[in-house]
Amino acid sequence: MGTKMAKRDYYEVLGVPRDANEDALKKAFRKLAMQHHPDRNPGDKAAEAKFKECNEAYDVLKDAEKRAAYDRYGHAAFEGGGGGGGNPFGGGFAGGGFEDIFEQMFGNFGGRAGRGGAQPSGRGSDLRTEVTISLEEAFAGTKTTIRVPSSVTCDHCSGSGAEGGTAQTDTCGTCKGAGKVRAQSGFFLVERTCPTCNGAGRIIKNPCKVCNGAGRVQRDRNLAVTIPAGVEEGTRIRLAGEGEAGLRGAPAGDLYVDVGIRPHPIFQREGNNIFIRVPLRMTQAALGGTVEVPSIDGGRARVSIPTGTQAGDQFRLRSKGFSVLRSAARGDMYVQVSVETPQNLTAKQRELLEQFEAEAEANSRTSPESEGFFSRVKEFWEGLGR
Repeated sequence: MGTKMAKRDYYEVLGVPRDANEDALKKAFRKLAMQHHPDRNPGDKAAEAKFKECNEAYDVLKDAEKRAAYDRYGHAAFEGGGGGGGNPFGGGFAGGGFEDIFEQMFGNFGGRAGRGGAQPSGRGSDLRTEVTISLEEAFAGTKTTIRVPSSVTCDHCSGSGAEGGTAQTDTCGTCKGAGKVRAQSGFFLVERTCPTCNGAGRIIKNPCKVCNGAGRVQRDRNLAVTIPAGVEEGTRIRLAGEGEAGLRGAPAGDLYVDVGIRPHPIFQREGNNIFIRVPLRMTQAALGGTVEVPSIDGGRARVSIPTGTQAGDQFRLRSKGFSVLRSAARGDMYVQVSVETPQNLTAKQRELLEQFEAEAEANSRTSPESEGFFSRVKEFWEGLGR
């Protein structure tokens, strides 16, 4: 009999301290998920295992209830076996609400007997993955294909878990058909779903040789994902029923796709607005003119630069910005100006600039802001008696 490897601490898996906030957890998870994603490491089983491990860790720590349970009981809070590690509730309350915890503590006490006998709880787990797209794809919307390692319905038995389609079953020897088992923990008699039959109360007599009666097998799947126009960084897309297959025909879980957007070399996005920084020569800013700038939709826009434009001035182009999610509207584009000081001057250019500077110094109207500033500095020093 092989020895089961102990699970690593979830905080250690993500490389974060135990008091890490939600943003730190998310950042650490994304970095690891990108590093170990199967699409980046085809055929690398070690990378695939690490990808699943960080998915599992983040799934627990991002949820306040699950994290609180994990901080108190460790991995025992989510194991199907006994309550080891001091957890009086075993693994049954992972992800459940107070009502479910209450039922596991006191069984059908308190008027909940109406739910009846054994209920299979083999719904497939939810999965999470990430896809990164360009800013242009986020603007226009796109379709992409992702590869997801997960459990899928066994083709050999069509998900029944029985060999040859037979459905003959025996009473589960662990729970004697009740679908639940009880264990004494201090003053409490704890009742939880039977780990052997997953609450069904019966086990398959002749299990499928391919899936060993689980009704599902491990397999990578390629899924098409439609990303709508206007999507933002961190948007989560839910694909219902595309998670892990359930046990023996139970419903599949869901797949959640987190969308990341690559930085753009020209545009910066803030909500539904787009910003672009345009450097101007000193002479362009002084004399004015027209510049042509690109827009996020691939088009071109002409911007009139007035005489005497200053560094930091901003020009607004209405409805040239980003797509608004689930709307035909668009935000605005803002052209931000920077003025570039000339370098590597020729002797003639230097002579002309020196002549301009001498004349400008004698005329305060040429540089009113500069003249006003130094006037205030002079008054400040005079006030100090310097």
